[in-house]
This record gives sequence, structure tokens and C-alpha cells, in this order.
Amino acid sequence: MIDRIFLSHPRSVGESYVEHAGVAFGFGVRMIGGGLACLVHGVVPALCTRTASNTVKSLYGRMKSRQPAYQQRPPAFTEPDWQLEYEI
Repeated sequence: MIDRIFLSHPRSVGESYVEHAGVAFGFGVRMIGGGLACLVHGVVPALCTRTASNTVKSLYGRMKSRQPAYQQRPPAFTEPDWQLEYEI
């Protein structure tokens, strides 16, 4: 039960529990930051005009680069090659 709840998933992505927690917390903090910027932008549209969109693009790039297919050959981009039609 402990193995299934705490260790199975981190092991499946090649990380220890502590390594996986660090990565997850890092993503979570960036997501919270982007969300807060989006809330600020909702109140004062002139502020944080691209922060949330850039956060999403950056996290997408990081997530893609962590996938095994991309680890075998480094990605040719640092941001997604697609562009959003609408930016927050």
C-alpha cells in the first residue's frame, strides 16, 4: 500500500520520492505564481499582460523535455512551437 501510494509513480518516471516531490513542488509554485499574475491581470489589465501565458508555455516546455522521447534527443525548442490565439 505504501509503495503504491508513495513510491510507484516516482519510480515509473525514474525519480526517488524526494526528487519527484521537488519537481512537483517546483511546478506547483510556478503554477501558483502564474495564477496569481492572472488574477492581478484580471483586476488591472495593464499589469502582468503576458506572465500567465509565458508561465504556461515555459511549464509545457519543461514538461515535454522531461519525457523519455525528448531525453534521448534534446528538444529543438525552449518554448512550445505553437502560439496561443489568445493570451492572458
